Amino acid sequence: MRFGMLLLGLVCVACVLGSALPQGKTLEWYLEHYSPRKAALIYGLNLSDVFHSTWFLILTAVLCCNLVLCTLLHLPGLLRRMRDAADSDAVAKARPVATLTGVTQPDQLFERLHMGRPKALEADGRQVRFASRNRLGLWGGTVCHLGILLLILGYVLGQTTKLEYTVYGLPGQTKPVGDTGYTLTIDDFQMGLQDSGTPDQFTSRVTIHNPSGSASERAEISVNHPGSLLGFSATQNSMGNAAKLTVLVHGELYQETVLCQGEYLQLANTPLAIFFDGYEADAPFDDGSVHDVYDYTIYDSSSGRSASDYQLEGEAAMTTSVYEIRFSEPQHYTLLQLKKDRFLWLAMLGALTVLVGLILALYLQPKQLRALEEPDGTWTLYAYSRKGGALFADQVKKQAADSRQSD
Repeated sequence: MRFGMLLLGLVCVACVLGSALPQGKTLEWYLEHYSPRKAALIYGLNLSDVFHSTWFLILTAVLCCNLVLCTLLHLPGLLRRMRDAADSDAVAKARPVATLTGVTQPDQLFERLHMGRPKALEADGRQVRFASRNRLGLWGGTVCHLGILLLILGYVLGQTTKLEYTVYGLPGQTKPVGDTGYTLTIDDFQMGLQDSGTPDQFTSRVTIHNPSGSASERAEISVNHPGSLLGFSATQNSMGNAAKLTVLVHGELYQETVLCQGEYLQLANTPLAIFFDGYEADAPFDDGSVHDVYDYTIYDSSSGRSASDYQLEGEAAMTTSVYEIRFSEPQHYTLLQLKKDRFLWLAMLGALTVLVGLILALYLQPKQLRALEEPDGTWTLYAYSRKGGALFADQVKKQAADSRQSD
């Protein structure tokens, strides 16, 4: 058991690290966001991909074996205690706790103690009354072990096999969901504002289509209110700015598209690419004025040069004798996180099993009560409970005393 608790603690620490540290990044990313020593430690110990690491899988397998073996080792003793709980002779080995006088049958005492109707037995020519209750409580620890095992298996299998994708876009656009063949259509996106003008809530209405196109499902997704889409769990992750980019060559329309923040347009048949850095409404300037501003960068692959600049609303970003570039029509795009965990049901079953085990262990107190008739007509009461035995013995004594007083 001590070894099992140590293993369980290590698995919990690993799960916390896997949830707290960004997973699946490159070494360069960790070097950029952490110190060189921390980045080397994260990458060297495979903390960048905890749930797929060899050491985590081995640790989980050893913990599962430990739980199974602990359960098997305790199973013979548990079965023996179950038999003893149904055996009146076993409880008779305990010390007598009270004597019942003045009654021909002790059945009412059993009923007042909520032991149910006792069995009528006989031992050495004397009458015996026996009842047991809550024997299922003996299985509480074993059921908890089983639930923890299912919970761990469900979590680990889910983390190692889950599908996770990010989809972003504008209303009316249809985007692929990774390499699954599914497509997601963004039907609408709304951003709620507080009285101060700051964003309060993001809400997306989307439709997902399976690869064959034979099935689709709609959902409304907002922050803290995920949706279900053909087996995917969809959450509203974030939002960003987008704008329409228009490129004129010699005064004629050459290319036109909508760029989300972080996207770029490669000008056809040229070495130029235009990167949209973002949009800011009512940006303050040093002269005290405010303007809506588009930030962008132009890359020239032939020379390796880049130049960053900004454009004010209503003006052109760049105008030459050949090119005219203009950003306009600012809007918001939505960013959604789609996940599919094939083993979520197993983890939920494990959690439910643990809950049942705790109820059995904490709220079902196994009790046994035996009444043996003595030659003088009195009844000797034997009470036994593995959990709370002293409390149960006091209850039996009180009921026996009350019976004498009523008589």
